[in-house]
Amino acid sequence: MDRSLIEKIGKTTEDRMLLAKVFDKINSGMQKSIPASTAFLSPREQELARFLFGSPQGLLAFGGYPDAERKMLVYLPEYLEKSWLLGEDSPVVCIHADFYREDKLTHRDLLGALMGAGIARETVGDICVGTGCADFFVTAEIAPYLMQSFTSAGRTALHLKQVPLDAVLVPEPETKELRDTLASLRLDSVISSGFRIGRSLAAQYVAAGKAAIDGLPCEKPDKLVSEGAKISVRGLGKIQLAQVGGETKKGRISVIIRRYV
Repeated sequence: MDRSLIEKIGKTTEDRMLLAKVFDKINSGMQKSIPASTAFLSPREQELARFLFGSPQGLLAFGGYPDAERKMLVYLPEYLEKSWLLGEDSPVVCIHADFYREDKLTHRDLLGALMGAGIARETVGDICVGTGCADFFVTAEIAPYLMQSFTSAGRTALHLKQVPLDAVLVPEPETKELRDTLASLRLDSVISSGFRIGRSLAAQYVAAGKAAIDGLPCEKPDKLVSEGAKISVRGLGKIQLAQVGGETKKGRISVIIRRYV
């Protein structure tokens, strides 16, 4: 591994600082032949790390469950199996929260409550929200503090328990299904339809760097979106281009968009 690549890969000071921390953490584990893990990384940060490290044996991304978006970079020495990541010594902990279902807490509500409690974003992975419950994937270091102190989100009481990773059943998120026809599958068109806003406003969100496709930032309003892609827009929420159908008689494209609520 070449630490000098950090300067070439990192476009900003923040990127270079992040990559330096990631490199030092993983390289230390490799040199000592012991498990090592980073904080949780966004999909974009994971992409940067892949450019830095390549694909060395024993290095993998892990977020606590198969479809995780935010993941740690983890180094496992040869003497450890991947199943170690699901055991008691895993760097990831799942905390399940139950709450009054009529309060209808959202991902934004729960993340805001965590940040308000002084929890660093990098210590929190995915937050999977269901009806009256949510699963938090957090670092093992922060889990004891959360279990003791994170008792509410706003006025809603939270009842917490730790769940073994091999027993996690991620709740299905609530979604609304929207059927529409689009002139094209451009990113701004899909956002306009999914969030019921004007296309010019959608394009402004994208150009301002507030949109991401499958977790990777995109600033091109004319970027074509593939079926199944998930789109998040800061300040608006998250949607998925769930299905792309055929053309209508007027030459428009039939689509089904799921909006996460």
